[in-house]
Amino acid sequence: MGALPWLLLLLLLRAAEGYSGDDVDAEEVVGVLQESISLPVEIPADEEVENIIWSSSASLAVVIPGREGQPTKIVLTNPRYQRRVSLVGPNYSLHISNLSWEDSGLYYAQVNLRTSQASTMQRYSLRIYRRLAEPHVSVNFEMAAEESCNLSLACSVEEAGQDVTYSWISREDCRDTVHEGSALSASWRPGDSVPSYTCRATNPVSTIYSQPIPARSFCADPRFPEETSTYSCLLAKGLLLLLLFTILGAGLWCVRAQRGCQAPRTRKLERNRLRLRRKEQLSPSLA
Repeated sequence: MGALPWLLLLLLLRAAEGYSGDDVDAEEVVGVLQESISLPVEIPADEEVENIIWSSSASLAVVIPGREGQPTKIVLTNPRYQRRVSLVGPNYSLHISNLSWEDSGLYYAQVNLRTSQASTMQRYSLRIYRRLAEPHVSVNFEMAAEESCNLSLACSVEEAGQDVTYSWISREDCRDTVHEGSALSASWRPGDSVPSYTCRATNPVSTIYSQPIPARSFCADPRFPEETSTYSCLLAKGLLLLLLFTILGAGLWCVRAQRGCQAPRTRKLERNRLRLRRKEQLSPSLA
């Protein structure tokens, strides 16, 4: 174990003397704040790994594969990743948990191969985002002289961060129309079909929607006549209730009619039973 610090020092010096990897395209990796992410390592086929040196803005960890059944060792060289770094899978992918904003940036994996005595450099660009909360919608409306209602809608998300895009989805006559941007202006007239508006906020790790906002809820005015669709809806509901009451009434009438038909038969049977009992009582006395 006493030789391990010297081995780590030699490995870090070897990494520093090697090329920085600036000529290697960085793999884009997206992480979620306070969640975890894995940085995959590609190892050439038929190659054994001597060690993997991980670094970011500073040295991070050294991975030393176990030999002859011994476990793989991971030695942290940056205390900021203490208890947050582990290995995943047979290719020694680096797993970082409880991500913070400070974890964003470039990461390098220098893979030193034992078989060919060569080294490969792999680079990652890690970006951290927060999952979006439900959008907040503000509405301003104005009743115009032409008996129309003008709406101004604005959408925002608290602590949204970067790379957030907004769009509005208007639903009218079972058709959806998308309007890009966080603000939307619309106009509605009584007699037209009633649209509803929903804000959609998106970032690379989440998509969230607001509650639908019907135009009529803000554009109600006593001067405006009720829409034909409203009358149709009320008429349909009234006819449905009338049909329901008719069915219930017919059912009750049938039940009562059946009981009325059964009552005379029941009384007749009772009378016949009484007559038989009387005959049975008289027969012994006559004998």
